[in-house]
Amino acid sequence: MDTKNILQHAAELHASDLFIIAGRPLSYRKDEQLLTEDGQRLLPEDTSQMIQDIYHLAEERDMDRLHTTGDDDFSFALPGICRFRVNAYKQRGSLAAVIRIINFSLPTPEEMHIPSSIISLGQLNKGLVLVTGPAGSGKSTTLACIIDHINHTAEKHIITLEDPLEYFHRHDKSIVSQREINTDTESYVAALRAALRQSPDVILLGEMRDYETMQIAMTAAETGHLVFSTLHTIGAANTIDRIIDVFPANQQQQIAVQLSMTLQAVISQQFVPDTEGHSMPAFEFLTVNPAVRNMIRDNKVPQIDGMLYSASGSSTMYSMDTCLADYYRRGTISKDTALMYASNPDMLKRKLA
Repeated sequence: MDTKNILQHAAELHASDLFIIAGRPLSYRKDEQLLTEDGQRLLPEDTSQMIQDIYHLAEERDMDRLHTTGDDDFSFALPGICRFRVNAYKQRGSLAAVIRIINFSLPTPEEMHIPSSIISLGQLNKGLVLVTGPAGSGKSTTLACIIDHINHTAEKHIITLEDPLEYFHRHDKSIVSQREINTDTESYVAALRAALRQSPDVILLGEMRDYETMQIAMTAAETGHLVFSTLHTIGAANTIDRIIDVFPANQQQQIAVQLSMTLQAVISQQFVPDTEGHSMPAFEFLTVNPAVRNMIRDNKVPQIDGMLYSASGSSTMYSMDTCLADYYRRGTISKDTALMYASNPDMLKRKLA
């Protein structure tokens, strides 16, 4: 089977990831399970050839970056099949790759079980909205659905800064400028600074990687832009702490004040298996109200968890465990799954009892 057919097979399997690694057969991730292709283990020369084929399929992309730095991120499309996001890297002296399979058509929020209250965050006029969670938890898809909603319902200039580009957005009511880091621009910082001179209404920043990026993003939100971004954190309170802690100690109080004024919402998500064995996202949702702003400014961020736990019946303020309990009561997930993915299993166990 040649490399193009392997990629097509992964798309037909509806796998989320394809693993090309020496020492084991081709492997796929589907619904949080690893599936292994029948066949011999891949040798280093096999993975090297397959990765060369992938670079060839990606419009003859240069492999110098991979050979020089040991890592390379890029995306490409195979017409009529799918888009693919590739991370190629060296391991044990051989070449390897993990490839994310991305459908050309963006799934609907209903298909992805994304609540309408999250999609409606696109109606905000300004401020910072963060979507957080571990790698592979669907953050990019959630943000793409919000951007798609804005594109179809409002007249805005949307600028997305991604590494690499995943979903393509066609201009509709809005103008959508999509820039890929290292291809269309030098870095997140350079692209974000330039974006402020490009008359944006909405900025999607693929990831806030360092304090410089965070500072510019907060400044953009402070000056009347709606900024969406992601962080690899779990939980709304942890996210706020993480942003403040990234900065030098002598700046942290100033950043806390700035964050308290600009932050609009934090969504934390993770995939959990439903009763049929498929993956679905579970959410924690924090809307930043005056009480939360005071907690951030006064260095009382740990109290946010208590507020989320005590909030009940709200569509814009609930903890991860509240979402899991709701899924369990609806029969969507099992009790064991709810407890396995809970932030506080003991408290949730008492709640379910």
